[in-house]
Amino acid sequence: MNIRLEQPKDYREVENLTRESFWNVYRPGCTEHYVLNQYRTNPDFIPELDFVMELDGKIIGHVMFSKAEIILDGGTSYPSWTFGPISIHPDYKRKGYGLKLLQYALEKAKEMEIGLIQMEGNIEFYKHAGFDLASKMKIHYHAEAREAEVPFFLAQELIPGYWGNREGTYCPPKGYFVADENPEDFEAYEATFPKKEKAFQEGQLPQFI
Repeated sequence: MNIRLEQPKDYREVENLTRESFWNVYRPGCTEHYVLNQYRTNPDFIPELDFVMELDGKIIGHVMFSKAEIILDGGTSYPSWTFGPISIHPDYKRKGYGLKLLQYALEKAKEMEIGLIQMEGNIEFYKHAGFDLASKMKIHYHAEAREAEVPFFLAQELIPGYWGNREGTYCPPKGYFVADENPEDFEAYEATFPKKEKAFQEGQLPQFI
């Protein structure tokens, strides 16, 4: 197993990997591969934290990081970061590879003095990488009431004391919504991949069911 920085020659392979990993998971089809495609030229993208995982010379995993922000009570912007999509090929899921890739990337982020990570995901998986509910740190989710304990909104302080006793609302990077904002461009991009059947299934987000 090898983890290294993504290179331009990997782009299409990684986008296809991401498509395979997320297909029909959160919605019929997926958009994560297009987010990745567009994000590499986004100023919030962090190329030093754009990693692929290889096994026997084949790319089986990928993760990227982005700058984000928290709007503190009072209106001041406070720097933060997020990651995702994180992708593992379906043939290698539930074998520990995703956790190994994430732990490696988080250690590299810490070396870059990145102090605070927020993300959206399943606490039962991400708790193994040190994440907990963001509400416990008084970080609120932009789309929910301040008092809500959002079960999928998670956070981790990589540098002890970075967040302190602050309180604020997390604002996800705008680039994460590029497929919904540009549906025609997304459909044209999607058409360059082999056709796959979209399906509704249990566990998808309510807005897509």
